[in-house]
Amino acid sequence: MNSTQNERINQITSSTLIVGVDIAKFKHVARAQDYRGVELGRPITFENNREGFELFVRWFRKIATEQGFKDAIVGMEPTGHYWLNLAYYLGEQQVLCGVVNPLHVKKSKELDDNSPTKNNVKDTKVIAQLAKDGRYAIAVGSWSRGIWFS
Repeated sequence: MNSTQNERINQITSSTLIVGVDIAKFKHVARAQDYRGVELGRPITFENNREGFELFVRWFRKIATEQGFKDAIVGMEPTGHYWLNLAYYLGEQQVLCGVVNPLHVKKSKELDDNSPTKNNVKDTKVIAQLAKDGRYAIAVGSWSRGIWFS
């Protein structure tokens, strides 16, 4: 584990809501949890458009308010180019957005349930856990300048 990962882990506190998003072409699935992995609320499915993104942000901000969280991190798997619109939108909303390695998602999922089968709701939990463990790259920038990682 390097110091960068330690810094990312230290960003996650008991007041941080962690949201995992499984990206798809048309509809994304998201799930929220606390720093211990306790699921909060019900998973949500939202469309890959501005209205869907607004619904998603309202959903996790409502959970954050109800549960007393002060900040949030959204982790996602960079699937094709479909994740870029959501990452840009979250950047506009001043929401920390991290991308996790798809290979890490696959391997972590196999460790959790000994099954390589794909399930969007199951993947969201694995993605959130990877974000909690600091295993993500931060997506920063803007659409006009492109997205890059730090």
